[in-house]
Amino acid sequence: MGYFAPPPRIGTEVFTRLPDRFRRPRATEWARWNRGGREIDSFLEGPCLDAEGRLYVTDIPSGRIFRITQDGAWDQVAEYDGWPNGMKLAPDGMLLVTDYKRGLLRIDPTTGAVAPLLETARSEGFKGLNDLALGADGSIFFTDQGQTGLHDPTGRVYRLRPDGRLDLLINTVPSPNGIVVAPDLSHCLVAVTRANQVWRLPLHGDGAVTKAGIFIHLHGGPGGPDGLAWDRDGNLLVAHTGVATVWRFNGRAEPTLTIASCAGASTTNLCLGGPEKRDLFITESETGSILRARLE
Repeated sequence: MGYFAPPPRIGTEVFTRLPDRFRRPRATEWARWNRGGREIDSFLEGPCLDAEGRLYVTDIPSGRIFRITQDGAWDQVAEYDGWPNGMKLAPDGMLLVTDYKRGLLRIDPTTGAVAPLLETARSEGFKGLNDLALGADGSIFFTDQGQTGLHDPTGRVYRLRPDGRLDLLINTVPSPNGIVVAPDLSHCLVAVTRANQVWRLPLHGDGAVTKAGIFIHLHGGPGGPDGLAWDRDGNLLVAHTGVATVWRFNGRAEPTLTIASCAGASTTNLCLGGPEKRDLFITESETGSILRARLE
């Protein structure tokens, strides 16, 4: 991004934070390998909104799903043996979750019941699913990150079609994370965290990806691009974890806005809601907060 002038900058506010009654500071196996072994009380991810404007988020190390009202009140939807990360609301009202331990899951937001949707790829286990996006044709695009990175560029991106066919789109990604899909299914964009890049994968009807390329280079830092989202005008929003920032890029990959965290640096994921989908909700996982910014 050094080729461009600094874009305009706006701030955020803390919309709500995980209540103390839900905080559990403890050592977990997930935190051992993903948070330097520190005791943490939560790690929020996967924000998505339902038709009533209620926000759902995951808590990875404790296997929990939370629902947050428009007034910022929290209740627990589910708790199970898993590490839920990405989450989207399916057209039938069920929550689709990419779980690091258990694969692709369906969770009933009314009862909290957890059911597997896809636990393996052709009987082989996943490395550790991370995030997902829903295509206009009903396909589910998801990333299989595990512990991959520049030392092991074998992360994978999959497409699960409505008829159950599973396409392996690419298997050479150093840490595939957030993902979005173009409305016309012409391509998808994938956050490649450890390379500090966002990749563009052209999509073909036969399940192949050709001419994969780099769409955005970020400047670096202790983290990298995490969650991705389209705004209502077709711009790309990128949660840059580790540097307390969300970026907005236009279709030419030019930075047009910087959104700064008012809490910690762990801006992990994001979604849009509110009137005209101008309210940006951001999970800040270091402090267990939900940030909010208004995009005019």
